[in-house]
Amino acid sequence: MFYEADEISEIFKGVLPVYLLFILPIILVISPCGAAHEFPVYRMHQFELHGVARGCKSAAVNLEVRSISSWRTQRHCVISRIGNLTSLSLHKLAENTGALLIVLPKNLATASSKEREVLSDIEVHGLTTEIDVPIYFALWTPDIEKILGDIDTGSSPEKGSSAWNAMIRSFSSNGYQIVVNTNKPYPRSDAVITSIQGKLPGLGVEEKLPTIVIVTHYDANGVAPDLSYGADSNGSGVIALLEIIRIFSHLYSSKRSHAPVNLVFLLASGGKYNFQGSKKWLEDQLDVTDATLLQDVHFVLCLDSIGQDNLYMHVSKPPKEGSSLHEFQKIITATRKSGVDIVHKKINLADEILAWEHERYSIRRLPSATLSSLKNHKDPMRGTILDVSESVNPATLARNIEDIATTLARYIYNVSGSSQALSSHMTVDEEVVKTWLDFLCSHPRAAPLLTDKNNPLVKSLIDTMSRFLVDVKTSALVADKRDPDFVFYDSSQAVCHIYNVKPALFDLFLTVQITAYLAVVHQIILRMPLIYDMMVPSVKKVKSQ
Repeated sequence: MFYEADEISEIFKGVLPVYLLFILPIILVISPCGAAHEFPVYRMHQFELHGVARGCKSAAVNLEVRSISSWRTQRHCVISRIGNLTSLSLHKLAENTGALLIVLPKNLATASSKEREVLSDIEVHGLTTEIDVPIYFALWTPDIEKILGDIDTGSSPEKGSSAWNAMIRSFSSNGYQIVVNTNKPYPRSDAVITSIQGKLPGLGVEEKLPTIVIVTHYDANGVAPDLSYGADSNGSGVIALLEIIRIFSHLYSSKRSHAPVNLVFLLASGGKYNFQGSKKWLEDQLDVTDATLLQDVHFVLCLDSIGQDNLYMHVSKPPKEGSSLHEFQKIITATRKSGVDIVHKKINLADEILAWEHERYSIRRLPSATLSSLKNHKDPMRGTILDVSESVNPATLARNIEDIATTLARYIYNVSGSSQALSSHMTVDEEVVKTWLDFLCSHPRAAPLLTDKNNPLVKSLIDTMSRFLVDVKTSALVADKRDPDFVFYDSSQAVCHIYNVKPALFDLFLTVQITAYLAVVHQIILRMPLIYDMMVPSVKKVKSQ
């Protein structure tokens, strides 16, 4: 008995290496590859404003990846370059697909005109309506380019190819499964909007002096919060306010140039959410019995997107002859070589969303205006992820800040024409502007990302204002729980995993192959006595030799 078992083992010693050399490699070669690609993705903004839901309300994804030309059902996630989309295809995808991953250029500053146009359509659609399916954005990488190439090749059969070739291509092509494991988005009940105020008291009895208020909001906006850097809108306004603070703090530190005018500065948050920071600050200043800060206001000047060549002065009603705003407009027009045109737009009280920040102050009967390089409040550059640091020329911004500061100084000191004494203080260093611009654009500044009390950007702004101003304080706004004006959601960023998978046809083929293999093994086992009788004589012959 043991002798026969030994003979059988001799048989398999010769057969088993053949199996290892041929059968196993074949199975390993044709088996699906388990490689995975991992990269960060940014979810489309989700928020509520005055009870209206906007943006993308879903987050988790576990679907098969398809190209924009080959997807069919809601079981597919479409991945596409931004340039391959149109407004029509976007609306169709948002309504019928399972998810959408949009690939942005690696450097948003180099986006083509078509990519900018499509992205503008996406931002308008995403920031004004509610979308059911998850929509994510990713910056271009070589791995993403390979995935795009694979799915484009797999979905585009060659012209003139036969049905057999098409089946072989379908069988051999690589497929992909996308997985984004993230929690269901929940509203943030702890979100706090923080505005920062400070002042330079005028010479004399502070309560009896007139006041000029300079306001700008420091948050940015875009279709994806974690990609919203807002270099011009409104990083330029923040830099201008900080430089004006620096200039006038030097002027007010000397008795010879200490003017009898109070200067109040406000860095407001929530500017992209209907100017909630300014609204709360006004309520704090005006709706109390002992309010004295805004008793005698010459005007409120808001700064919004001033990083381009032109400047416009937006008002709710044309300033009257001889009024403070009329005088300011005359001076700034004379100061700037290109002048400043007035753009008049009435406030539509039936519309909950205001156009410009000065309208918050005009509603409270304070003379106010907004300086901006943008002529229309609907300009897409006011809320886009394309507003990166490269979109602002530091030299142009520095020149605009000098013009605004010079105009304020001429108005405050009642100086007409050029003054050497003032001009020496009005210089704005282009390198300082660039440094501030780089710093502000190193942090995404969407309001939902700035709600932490210990946010480093907010703390830096508070510290900077405290260096030059007195009575620096913050004004915190938490949305009402019963009837909130705004609601922010979490899960704005996630990690995307894309796995290589074989198509269903490959699974069918592999199933057939495994079944056939097992059937052959089963038949061999059943016929082992016959095989033994056939192979033992040959083994004995070999051993005898």
